[in-house]
Amino acid sequence: MRIKTLLADRSELALAGLRTILGPIGRIDIVGEAKTASSMHALIAKLRPDVVLIDHTAEGFGADAIRDGLKRNKRIRFIAITPDPSQLALMSALRAGVTSYIKKDCSRDEIIDAVLHTGEGQKFFCGKILRAIQASALDVDALHELPNDCAPVTVSERESEIISLIAEGCSYTRIAERLCLSAHTVSTHRKNIMQKLGVNNTAALVLYAVKNGLVSPNKFLFNS
Repeated sequence: MRIKTLLADRSELALAGLRTILGPIGRIDIVGEAKTASSMHALIAKLRPDVVLIDHTAEGFGADAIRDGLKRNKRIRFIAITPDPSQLALMSALRAGVTSYIKKDCSRDEIIDAVLHTGEGQKFFCGKILRAIQASALDVDALHELPNDCAPVTVSERESEIISLIAEGCSYTRIAERLCLSAHTVSTHRKNIMQKLGVNNTAALVLYAVKNGLVSPNKFLFNS
């Protein structure tokens, strides 16, 4: 099976590099290149590629461009190829519908494998992206299950209170007493929060709480 591949990037240097790497691979057909979201969407509709290799951090190629591309062809698979992504950029790409994720400084073999594996219907994350996912405790499957829309991730005041208390080490029972809720309600809130943030453990909630000023990092640095 030959994998029809579309390249999407504003950088001519990046496009030339990908042509050089992927062009000689017999199973990969580079069917087109796009430097804008509008041209990418036109080529998706016209050429119906199997895979789009996209720098979603480039101007105009963000999450909305990926979602619009999937509307034109639900069977297409996006591979993000970017410099070092922030947790927000990584989450945004996965929520938008990116299947695989690699970095621009990945090895030649990793870039080729990403296209081949993704074209065959698999997910592919390079080692550096996997470490970023693990460090952030992102639940990739949960992110893919979230509604594919452009609504921002927001945390309510009540959810912020619960995150803060979890980060402080309070049990469900203690949180329920403090907030006049049932332990079951607290548990449900925690489950919804973790799904919303795309995380899968308490350590990730603590990290979120510290990064967003919901709890002081000094509590963890100097707690004996």
